[in-house]
Amino acid sequence: MAFKAKVKADILKEIINVVATLVDEVKLQVGQDGISLKAVDPAHVAMVELKLSKDAFEELKATSGELGIDIEKLKDVLKLAKAGDVLSLEHNEDQNKLVLSIANITRRMSLVDTTGMSDPKVPNLAYPAKVTLSVDDLNQGIRASESVSDHISLRLAAEGFELACEGDTDSVSLKLKKDLLKALEVKEATRSLFSLDYFSNMIRAIPPGQDVTLNLGNDYPVRVEFKIAEGDGSVMYLLAPRIESE
Repeated sequence: MAFKAKVKADILKEIINVVATLVDEVKLQVGQDGISLKAVDPAHVAMVELKLSKDAFEELKATSGELGIDIEKLKDVLKLAKAGDVLSLEHNEDQNKLVLSIANITRRMSLVDTTGMSDPKVPNLAYPAKVTLSVDDLNQGIRASESVSDHISLRLAAEGFELACEGDTDSVSLKLKKDLLKALEVKEATRSLFSLDYFSNMIRAIPPGQDVTLNLGNDYPVRVEFKIAEGDGSVMYLLAPRIESE
């Protein structure tokens, strides 16, 4: 398969931040319209789906195919990048390597065998509630919760959104009324419990100042959606709920 691209290092860093929260290796689907990926973490608790259109690239020439990428190796290359740098990527078919060039550095990176990598299916769920809010507000609630408990509840009702956590002795609550939210759709009030560790890692991968949409249902996975690459890319995370014992 042919693959040759030029992309701003900052955009590639956004992609790596999003994916590295869940997996070390990923199967990248490439084509003339852009790139995409789907991956599930080793514990099968969380999933990521990412799409990046060709508009996000300075240049893109590709035939349809897949590349197995080692995330840590890509991180090493990106550490060399300065603000505004453009990274060149090219698939060397003879050696089956990805050739990356940045400034005066060229790295020939061996690809990961994709044979054993799964193709996760995104569950088709009808969510009864949805909220759009600033990721900065969410991060504030997460920071307040981290010293209290290892899990949080997310609640949506007609009057607004609440992130809450309860420890052995203390509790924390972030409440945002409807007028402080970007959008709110509630067919029925919902509440679900989630691992704080997983949820905070996902939310911290979202660039500051961004809007994020949460889709919720009672004991449903939370579906987290946001834009990257100045709107030319989209990301969806799914995180399984913690079912409370009676």
